[in-house]
Amino acid sequence: MRRFLDRLYYASGALGALFILALCALMIAQSVLREFGVRTGAVNDVVAWFCAAASFFSMAHAFKHGDFVRVTLLLESLSEAWRKRFEIAALLVGNIAVAYLAWWACKFTYESWEFNEVAQGLLPMPLWIPQMSFALGSVLLWIALLDELILVLQGQTPTYVREVQERHARGDFSSDV
Repeated sequence: MRRFLDRLYYASGALGALFILALCALMIAQSVLREFGVRTGAVNDVVAWFCAAASFFSMAHAFKHGDFVRVTLLLESLSEAWRKRFEIAALLVGNIAVAYLAWWACKFTYESWEFNEVAQGLLPMPLWIPQMSFALGSVLLWIALLDELILVLQGQTPTYVREVQERHARGDFSSDV
């Protein structure tokens, strides 16, 4: 199961990176096409959807690898026992919040499909298609949070803490800037 979850998080991050690459290609193509007088208004809609997809698909990977912003000032001043309690409390609150987000994102996307909602911009696309990144990304983040909660409840060091410690041990402090 661990191998499957780790691959899922990497695939999610890779998918987010592909959307960023596609964003870059679309924006460059749009700039070049404008110089030749080609209208590219619909590209703006696609760019907005790709920005959302890049963000949501990248979240689970970023969380698991310690790339989310965490305020550790309080945690670092606590004893190991209290740090674990606070970590569990934070993961519980995070699980509840993200599960709520994922539920409504999925419901929202399903309703867009059910009512055949179509984008109002220049590109009349069924809205459930770009909204899927919101729903799937939210579910993936919730799975990552639940995974971390289970690890911490089993007495293990959170993956996001271990990843940061390993980077620091290699002398890599780039994510702390």
